[in-house]
Amino acid sequence: MAVRSLSLGVEIRDGAVEESESSEGDDLGLRVLVGKRQAVVSTNDTSTDGYATLAARAVAMAKAAPEDQYAGLADAGLLAHDFPDLDLIDRTLPMVGELEKLARAAEEAGLKVAGVTKSSGASASAGIGGMVLVTSTGFRGAYLGSSHSVSMTAIAGEGTGMERDYDYSSVRHASDLDSPEKIGRTAGERAVARLNPRKVTTRKVPVVFDKRVAPSLVSHLSSAVNGASIARKSSFLKDKMGEKLFADGIRIIDDPLRKRGLRSHPFDGEGVAGKKLALIDDGYLRSWILDCATARELGLTTTGHASRGVSSVPSPSASNLHLEAGPLSPDELIADIKDGFYVTDLIGSGANMVTGDYSRGASGFWIENGKRTYAVSEVTIAGHLLDIFRTMTPANDLEFRQGTNAPTVRLEGLTVAGQ
Repeated sequence: MAVRSLSLGVEIRDGAVEESESSEGDDLGLRVLVGKRQAVVSTNDTSTDGYATLAARAVAMAKAAPEDQYAGLADAGLLAHDFPDLDLIDRTLPMVGELEKLARAAEEAGLKVAGVTKSSGASASAGIGGMVLVTSTGFRGAYLGSSHSVSMTAIAGEGTGMERDYDYSSVRHASDLDSPEKIGRTAGERAVARLNPRKVTTRKVPVVFDKRVAPSLVSHLSSAVNGASIARKSSFLKDKMGEKLFADGIRIIDDPLRKRGLRSHPFDGEGVAGKKLALIDDGYLRSWILDCATARELGLTTTGHASRGVSSVPSPSASNLHLEAGPLSPDELIADIKDGFYVTDLIGSGANMVTGDYSRGASGFWIENGKRTYAVSEVTIAGHLLDIFRTMTPANDLEFRQGTNAPTVRLEGLTVAGQ
C-alpha cells in the first residue's frame, strides 16, 4: 500500500493568523503472509534503494510471528474490477491566502452576532490525498480524494457566565462548502443561545437529540456490530442477529459508494468491491461489519469493510453511515412533549459496548409544551442502548455533513440526572 497526502491549513484568532501550516507525506506499507503468519512493515523513505531491505525485513518478521488461523488475502472472486467514479477529487487546491480569507470571514461573522464577546478561533483547510493497493493475487487499484473545511468557535457572555459553541463545514469539493459567513453566524447564535443555563431536577422524560449529536447513536450501533467485537464476544449485540432492535421502517445504511461522501472509496483495504449495505432494515439487525479475517472467524463472507493503514493489518470499519430520515419535522417531533430535554452537545464517551449501558454528560434546552425554552447544562442522560434503539423516532432533516449522519431523533423515557 502506498499513501500520498498534501494539506494546507490556517487558523485565525482575534483577526490575526495564529498558525499556518503545510504538510506533504509519502508512506509505503508492505504486508507479508507466510502460511498463516503475517507481518506489516512501513516506511516513509520511498527511494528504491530501501525496497529490498524492507521486503526482507517483512518476510523475516512474518516467519517469526505467531500463527493466525484467520489471516489471509481476500478471495479473488471478491476483488473489485470496476471502479466507479465517486467524484471525490477537487483538483484545485486553494492558496494559503484564500484559506486565510475564509477563516477571517467566518470569525468576523461570528463576532458580529449580538452577545458574542470573543472568538475562540476560526480555521480553514484543504488537502488532496490518495492511495494505491496492489496484492499478489492480482488486485491493482488506486483512488484520489480531496477535502475542504471551514470552522469557527464563538464565545458569548462574560466571566464565569461565558458559553461557547461552534459550527463547521467539511466537504470533498470547495463548491459544496457552506459560506464562511453562515458558519460564523451560526456559531455565534448557538453560543448566545446557551447563555444563562439552568439546572433541572432528576427525572425520566423524552429526550431529543439534535442532528449535530444524533450521529453518535448510529456510531454506537456501528461499534456494537463490528465484526471484531462480535468475534471477541465483547458486544451486547453478539446474539441479536436477525432480531428486531428498532421500530418499523427504521433503516441504517452503510454506503461506501456515495458520491462525494467523506468516507467513500471504490474498494476496501483488502481490494474487495464496495457495496451499499443495510445494517438495520425495517428495524431488524441484518448484518455485521466484516473484513476477511473476522468473516472467516465467524463463518461468513466479508462485507467489504476492511480498513487499514500502511503500518497495520486490515480490520473492519464502517464507511458512510446514515440513519434514514422519517416523515416528521423536528418541530412536529417535539410538539406533544410537555416536559423533555433537547440535546445539542454531549460530553465524554460513556457508552459501554459490552453491556449496552449508556450514560453521558449533556447540555441543550429544556422542552416545555412542545417548545424549546431555556438553556440547560451540566446534566447526565442515562439509559440502555437497546431501549434507546427501540424507541428511536427520526425526523426529516437528514443532512450529509459527516462520515456518520442522522436526522434529529426522539427517544422515550431516558433518565436526565440533574440536581
